[in-house]
Amino acid sequence: MKETPVPNEPTSTSSARPGDDRIGDYLRRERELRAVSLEEIAQTTRIPLKVLRDLENDRHAQLPSDVFVRGFLRSYSRALGLDDVEVVARFDSGRAPVAPPTAITTLVANEKGRRFGLAIAVVVLLILFTLALSIVLRPRHRDVPVELSVQSVTSPLRA
Repeated sequence: MKETPVPNEPTSTSSARPGDDRIGDYLRRERELRAVSLEEIAQTTRIPLKVLRDLENDRHAQLPSDVFVRGFLRSYSRALGLDDVEVVARFDSGRAPVAPPTAITTLVANEKGRRFGLAIAVVVLLILFTLALSIVLRPRHRDVPVELSVQSVTSPLRA
């Protein structure tokens, strides 16, 4: 009897299933089966060659955040003609589950220090307002005070 391929199965050239081997070994094997060099993948995907080497050698400590690694894996798998969802699933299955980040507690500022800063701001604004008001309301074009000018006008007439 001859076996026919099932239409819904992935058409990977590898017989390995997700989780059977490491993601780096899987990617290297698929790349070598297609006779594509690492430099060609780097040029096609614009992923740095060092990152591709780290991916294939499973050096996850040298790789950037998992978000970037997933993007690199998607690009890499598309360049090889692989199912990118399956490749990312392989990567995720080989990693330890990451706990969600804990919520950051808000720090309450010292109320006394806050009031002190507010008081300083009010005093500075009051000084600036007084200075601006004194500049605006200053008499202009009067070099001699009003009392002296009135006496000088009336003085020559009496003499």
